[in-house]
Amino acid sequence: MPSLTELVRSHTDLDEEDVKWLQLLMADWQIIADLSFADLVLWLPDREGKGFWAAGQMRPTTGPTSLVDDVLGTFVPTGRRRLLDSAYERGRPMRDGDPEWRDDVPVRAEAIPVRRDDRVIAVVARTTNLLGIRTPSRLELSYLQTAADLTNMIATGHFPHPGQRSDHADSPRVGDGFLRVDVDGRVAYASPNALSVYRRLGHSGDLTGLELATLTRELVPPLHRTDEETLSAVLLGRAPRDTEIGTDDVVLILRAIPLRTDGQRSGALVLLRDVTDLRRRDRELVTKEATIREIHHRVKNNLQTVAALLRLQARRIEAPDAKAALEEAVRRVGSIAIVHETLSQSPEEHVAFDEIADRLGRMVTEVSALGERVRVRRTGSFGVLPSESATALAMVLTEVLQNAVEHGYAPDDEAHGVIVVSARRLVGRLHVVIEDDGRGLPEDFDPDRGTSLGLSIVRTLVESELGGLLEIGPAHGQAGARVAMDLPLD
Repeated sequence: MPSLTELVRSHTDLDEEDVKWLQLLMADWQIIADLSFADLVLWLPDREGKGFWAAGQMRPTTGPTSLVDDVLGTFVPTGRRRLLDSAYERGRPMRDGDPEWRDDVPVRAEAIPVRRDDRVIAVVARTTNLLGIRTPSRLELSYLQTAADLTNMIATGHFPHPGQRSDHADSPRVGDGFLRVDVDGRVAYASPNALSVYRRLGHSGDLTGLELATLTRELVPPLHRTDEETLSAVLLGRAPRDTEIGTDDVVLILRAIPLRTDGQRSGALVLLRDVTDLRRRDRELVTKEATIREIHHRVKNNLQTVAALLRLQARRIEAPDAKAALEEAVRRVGSIAIVHETLSQSPEEHVAFDEIADRLGRMVTEVSALGERVRVRRTGSFGVLPSESATALAMVLTEVLQNAVEHGYAPDDEAHGVIVVSARRLVGRLHVVIEDDGRGLPEDFDPDRGTSLGLSIVRTLVESELGGLLEIGPAHGQAGARVAMDLPLD
């Protein structure tokens, strides 16, 4: 489906500021849909004046929809929907006297012009499903009155408020808790859910007629009021802001949307939401993440201790084969320690593997007898990998690089060598190639019959642990060896 920006660029003459205004409106029009018990569709005027393009659609969560199918991206020519034409030309809300019938459903249709400064830049169509209509309750009447105030503000250019978008990902919705306050900040109406929230704060009576700011300050200790200026603006309904408050047991988010009637301030809509359980889970997640990072840190330290002990043991052994075996064990333990060190610095159980690959390349060459005569160069990117895959791939990379350094270049050869590690992601898979310019593989080398420990580790990890494919052969177009791996990313 086309986006708002794409439709504006393709079919209208609206400018960047107009788009920002419409985006602010759409950021909050779920509130209007819920208060209206109606569907909303945003129509943009065609630049050639031939009709309107549907650029946005919102269904209510408080009532049945009147639009079963999506209309986003559709075009309505001039004359097809007279309410749209009239609202755009006259610059005021228009409403049909008699309901329309759409798919055997009676629908009340309205059109609200969207005004920015002195221009009408779009039209919001509001359609209400009238099936099962009944005498509205006091809650529904309060919703509808507030929706009427907001739609009139849209038509006069007083809504949305510039910069009013909520900073909270858990911003309150209409059904979470609804308060209507007058110009003095006194509660004119409180929904049952809003009453329940304030009872959890410790208030046992009704809210109607009470000063919301005074009552809230009595219930919430000063320690939990982080910004008194914002709190006052929200509780009095004088500014389009939100704030988070609470006690030791309850945490709330409150959001105010100032209302205007006939151009004069008439109070505010205050939405509130109990986020106690959400904040408790947030704290648990933070604690869990910190614990996991500490575990990785300790595992890394323990692995480094093991590597140091193996290194000390290797220095005391005279047998060359035993000494070499212990040194290989040191490198294997060290490669795992690098992964855990990276995980100890990450808030998630995923790591950016490029840094690990570069560190492994430096580690292998620095401890080799060839020193700086062989260097490892990486091309492409491994991307982010889960910790389990990262640990296995780190061991594979260590084994392959160590084998290339140890067997690909002669210790007495003064020539410099390069080992290239190439990585790329393609269609849900990770392709890794390690290619050197050394002496190449022995003539009688058979990867399927190799018995070395390093090759066995690589094959087991690639095929069993990582579920991938392994290919070992001569380098392409040059002397040297080539190891290719095809690994699933999922």
